[in-house]
Amino acid sequence: MRIDLMAGASLSAAALCGGAEPTILVFDSGLGGLTVLDALRRARPDARYVYVGDDAAFPYGRLTEAALVARVLDVMERMVAAHHPDLVVIACNTASTVVLPALRQRFTTPFVGVVPPIKPAAAATRSRLVSLLATPGTVARSYTRDLIATYAGACTVTLVGAQNLAGYAEAELAGAPVDDVTLAAEIAPCFVTGADGRRTDVVCLACTHYPLLLPRLEALAPWPVTWIDPAPAIARRVVQLIGPAPRDADRHSAAHGSFTAGTCLTDPLRNALAAHGVGEVAVEAIPLPLQ
Repeated sequence: MRIDLMAGASLSAAALCGGAEPTILVFDSGLGGLTVLDALRRARPDARYVYVGDDAAFPYGRLTEAALVARVLDVMERMVAAHHPDLVVIACNTASTVVLPALRQRFTTPFVGVVPPIKPAAAATRSRLVSLLATPGTVARSYTRDLIATYAGACTVTLVGAQNLAGYAEAELAGAPVDDVTLAAEIAPCFVTGADGRRTDVVCLACTHYPLLLPRLEALAPWPVTWIDPAPAIARRVVQLIGPAPRDADRHSAAHGSFTAGTCLTDPLRNALAAHGVGEVAVEAIPLPLQ
């Protein structure tokens, strides 16, 4: 079973955009934002979409916070100038928790981000044993621990910093999936049994890459849990900001894809992108500066 959450973003009324057929830019370090793109296309089928994958810098967890801020601002400068979006979705937990304030200071374009879904997890759990499955960087951030202290004080939250799971999701779409044993080992720390017999009953997917693997995660889980997927709530937040689709709205043409390196673009991945509604794919080379 899955559950979604309200995306953690707040924008002033002055930042709202409206009108028919808005242009929405979906940004991620790689391919995780495709799960958000799917939800957005269902919510606003009439919108024009641009999907930006910063694969030259993937994974973001290897960057310092200062380097990450500089990198995302650099890429966003170019993409906003090229595509003139009405709204940008930062479909990456790492970038959202680190870079959103700088983005909102630099641009007048409204931004929507995603944060670790601690609050809905605390509301959904019955055993009060919750696991947060995230990148090591998200697990280590004080922002995450502050959310737990604020919203999940009555719960025991197991923080699982998955070293490889985002990469496994990318490999899955590129036609090189890892085996079940490897994948099961990556998520095994999420499943905890207490001394009193209580078991983890909610797992938060605190990286947008992870829902790309969700059918396999569900099959490999040692017992059924509720998986919290952020994508539907991000789509709801976008609709709150730009309004619902017209009643007679038709699905717009395929999204435009733009990658900053393009080395990931195998034939299987191009097919996977097409299945997620990304048609034309271009490479706008933005190499990662030497650190």
